Amino acid sequence: MTAGHTPAAPFVTPDDQAARLRVNEIFYSLQGEARTVGLPTVFIRLTGCPLRCGYCDTEYAFHEGSWMTSAEILAQVAGYQPRYVTVTGGEPLAQRPCTQLLAQLCDAGYEVSLETSGAVDIGKVDARVCIVMDVKTPGSGEVAKNLDANLRQLKKTDQIKFVICDRADYEWSRALLQRERLAERCELLFSPAWGRIEPKDLAEWVLADRLPVRVQVQLHKLLWGETRGR
Repeated sequence: MTAGHTPAAPFVTPDDQAARLRVNEIFYSLQGEARTVGLPTVFIRLTGCPLRCGYCDTEYAFHEGSWMTSAEILAQVAGYQPRYVTVTGGEPLAQRPCTQLLAQLCDAGYEVSLETSGAVDIGKVDARVCIVMDVKTPGSGEVAKNLDANLRQLKKTDQIKFVICDRADYEWSRALLQRERLAERCELLFSPAWGRIEPKDLAEWVLADRLPVRVQVQLHKLLWGETRGR
């Protein structure tokens, strides 16, 4: 992580009081990663991101989207009758009303997770939300955007994901989890960057070093490739 980094400032929507958010897409699919992998989930993908990771597979979410009130979002989610809801991006916390939406989703009785880059302060996220924080490795090209303070705010029910692009990324991630004793804070996920390294190689490295991490692959890409809305 990079010390002293100033968190990216959330952009202001035209009407914060009405909790309007710019939504790229809302869709129903199987969770492809993290603790609830394989479970039917509604995804709310918000528009905008202050990062430009080299392996990003959702560049269409940087700018495309329509403004929706939180009530409209909740109504669309309810139509799927889900148990699990994931708010993702882009970087969802780049929109200030995201934290209010997360709380409303929890109030509605869903099991809610948030996929965030770790470059924006997570301090105002409702404690009921499972945070899946994607710590940026050097191979992402955005390692300088990591916000150290976020690590200290994670709960036992949260998760940290490392997307591994090469052996150097692996060694950087291993050093960070050992130095910060991250396994004592929450669950750790190591994911091979799609098309960059073989999952088998990452598995062998983890086994050789006996790391306390879960190796995961992106189930949705195994099933549907890089199809949008999956």
